[in-house]
Amino acid sequence: MRETRFWGSVQHACYGIVHALKTQRNMRIHVLAALLVLLAAWWLEIPRSDVLLVFFAIGLVITMELMNTAVEAVVDLVTSEWREQAKMAKDTAAGAVLLAAMTAVVIGIWVFGLPLADKLAHLLKVITH
Repeated sequence: MRETRFWGSVQHACYGIVHALKTQRNMRIHVLAALLVLLAAWWLEIPRSDVLLVFFAIGLVITMELMNTAVEAVVDLVTSEWREQAKMAKDTAAGAVLLAAMTAVVIGIWVFGLPLADKLAHLLKVITH
């Protein structure tokens, strides 16, 4: 019985992720950015420990986007009228996504900065010689 409930919970969670991907433009942007970042990590041969930081940043941003989607849905369910509290809830959730994305950018600069500069310098050297 418990195993059935567990797998049911997993199924509902997956439905929520798929729903967000289908309905939320920003979620699709985040997932596309994550795929490009992971491709860049492979191309730049980023060490595994640094890739772990990248996965953390990706997970953080996508988690916050899912929470933002949930907050927006609940607020819209509660009221269709403009209310200051509804605006505050939505703005705060959006702020969480923004803060997560800014954190991901800092992690990205830390992880990709030097390897990308080295790779571009090498490519430039190859092209000019």
